[in-house]
Amino acid sequence: MVLAGLILILSTAFFFFYFQATCQRILRQQFEREYFLAIAKAVSLEFPAVRRTMAESNASVDYPRLHTMLKCDFLALAHLLKNTANVSRRYSNEERLLILYFRCQLLSLAVRLLLKVGEKKAILRMTSVLEYFANVIGQRVNTVGFRHSTAVSYLVNP
Repeated sequence: MVLAGLILILSTAFFFFYFQATCQRILRQQFEREYFLAIAKAVSLEFPAVRRTMAESNASVDYPRLHTMLKCDFLALAHLLKNTANVSRRYSNEERLLILYFRCQLLSLAVRLLLKVGEKKAILRMTSVLEYFANVIGQRVNTVGFRHSTAVSYLVNP
């Protein structure tokens, strides 16, 4: 019985380790340009400002407010991922994995807020997922090849 419990614990730990490593590999993908700033501006997303706030070491931070802001940005970007310049109207496997990763980080942030430990790390991971999603959206809109419009004007006036 003890051996079965040990195997279960080790298997779960390895699963989470490989899940984290796979998501980090996806997030390291390079894009030809940084589209996320234009997308964030067009859709009024808050995650670039949240990342700047986290970069300031001595800034006082309202973590519950940041939690809500990031969740709202996530919902907006998830909707855009599925519906903007996406013929299949489905998430790719990488996007599904990162959506699950973001939700795990959101849960982790809630626990970290209760324990008051390591909130900054979870928030930075969540902003990197949001940045990736915004870059994917920008790249899709850019590759559609609008003649006289930009990605920002497409998103604002579809």
